[in-house]
Amino acid sequence: MNASALARLLGVDLMDTLRQLEGGPPSVDELRHVAKVLYGDNNPAPIQSAHLREQLIDALPLEKARELSERLGMQSGDGRIYGRLKAFEYGKDRAADTTMLSFFGVFDDPRAAIDRKSTALQIHPTYALFDYQRDVVIRALDVLGEPPHKALVHMPTGSGKTRTAMHIVARRFLSRDDTLIVWLANSAELLDQAAEEVERSWTQLGDRPLTVYRFWGDRDLDLSTVREGVLVAGFAKMHAAYLRDQMNLISLGDRASLTVVDEAHQAIAPTYRSVIEGLYTKRPSNALLGLSATPGRTWDDVAADEELSRFFGREKVTLSVRGYADPVSFLIYEGYLAKPTFRSLQYDGPLSLTGEDLEEASHGRELTDEALNRLSISGQRNYEIVASIEELLTRHTRVIVFAASVSHAHLLSGVLAARGHDAQVITGETPTSRRERLIRRFKSDANHPMVMCNYGVLTTGFDAPRTSAALVARPTRSLVLYSQMVGRAIRGPRAGGNAEAEIVTVVDTGLPGFGDVTEAFRNWEDVWDEHE
Repeated sequence: MNASALARLLGVDLMDTLRQLEGGPPSVDELRHVAKVLYGDNNPAPIQSAHLREQLIDALPLEKARELSERLGMQSGDGRIYGRLKAFEYGKDRAADTTMLSFFGVFDDPRAAIDRKSTALQIHPTYALFDYQRDVVIRALDVLGEPPHKALVHMPTGSGKTRTAMHIVARRFLSRDDTLIVWLANSAELLDQAAEEVERSWTQLGDRPLTVYRFWGDRDLDLSTVREGVLVAGFAKMHAAYLRDQMNLISLGDRASLTVVDEAHQAIAPTYRSVIEGLYTKRPSNALLGLSATPGRTWDDVAADEELSRFFGREKVTLSVRGYADPVSFLIYEGYLAKPTFRSLQYDGPLSLTGEDLEEASHGRELTDEALNRLSISGQRNYEIVASIEELLTRHTRVIVFAASVSHAHLLSGVLAARGHDAQVITGETPTSRRERLIRRFKSDANHPMVMCNYGVLTTGFDAPRTSAALVARPTRSLVLYSQMVGRAIRGPRAGGNAEAEIVTVVDTGLPGFGDVTEAFRNWEDVWDEHE
């Protein structure tokens, strides 16, 4: 195109502005550059616009005008070529439109397709809740909103207590400015899990920057400097701080509008209770939220369970679903939990226990650590345990073993390793870095069978969804502890786990034991007021 044609294409206003800015008419090269910026780069706009299309047609040499006319199926020999071309109506004939566009070098680019949104588009949040979890959140918030602002959320292991609680925490922050929430637990695993989940959830649910404070183990804080955010703290660390300076901890209650107690069945232990009450009772509006899969302290001590119920104002928000006798049945049917098969390994052989040990057991008391150590050296018992683990390894790729003692965990792991199995051991004595490395390996996608022998560590705060079998070799009167051990192996397919799980419990003649997760969930109903 020559300078006059380019000027007509660009328009009078643009040309006048360029003349004023440059103190004279722009060069042809400048005009071509402007035209390319505005109408080049596969831009259909000048063809779609009747005014600009006429300018382009007027600029065509006669030969090119005839070629375009022939492509469009128009007469080209009567001297009215330009008139017919300028009379072309864009949008009436798709094929003609395509011909016109392609002649001027404009083609459909599939890479630049318009991302046209659907009229009705469903949005999937990245930190969502299942329906039953959302129902628990709504009911828990209702209970916390009324005096005495206490509630215990009761959900089975594997049903998503932590994620559910994080939504309650997030809503607390969204409804309040400059507030502190304290999250208490008693193990490094639970505390690590909580801190990481706060970070994960707030990035999706939050509306402002928030600080996560870590206060357990070798992590130290000046509690007087803790302000808005979530203080994830170990009970031991908080109790030590309370003993050093009670007023410092109590003043924390002026800033903490909500205290969350994980594994809340432990809340009435004296050292825990003093910390919780120091935070919760400081202001009448402060709230207390307990989380537990087993909202009782014992199997048959009604007085202790009654005390725990009173501590949380008898306000229990339990997972409930219409049409199901209990929540566990619903969670299994819907695939949130694996369908567990419970099997007993009956051991009737000799035990390396003293008469005093057996006397204690006969009165329903827990075996002492010394008695558990003695039990763990029973050769025939260990032989049968190893044989049962090896049988599980023929059907499962991840098996977790709850040993009777630290030495028992080492013994079982060593024997299994010697027999060619991939077996590791974790106890409270395992260094943190090694423990984390072993857990990552156990949780990996490796397809070969692995067994993890542990004592006193992996009952809470440990989530390895591929685990589909557990062997409980530790006798206990604690329904809480037993339920926690079983829970490590019953993540369902909708939670990234398995459709079925196998639980083997070593039953020593004359010693207590439990074997049904449904019974565990319903055991304490009589001492709580349900919110269903």
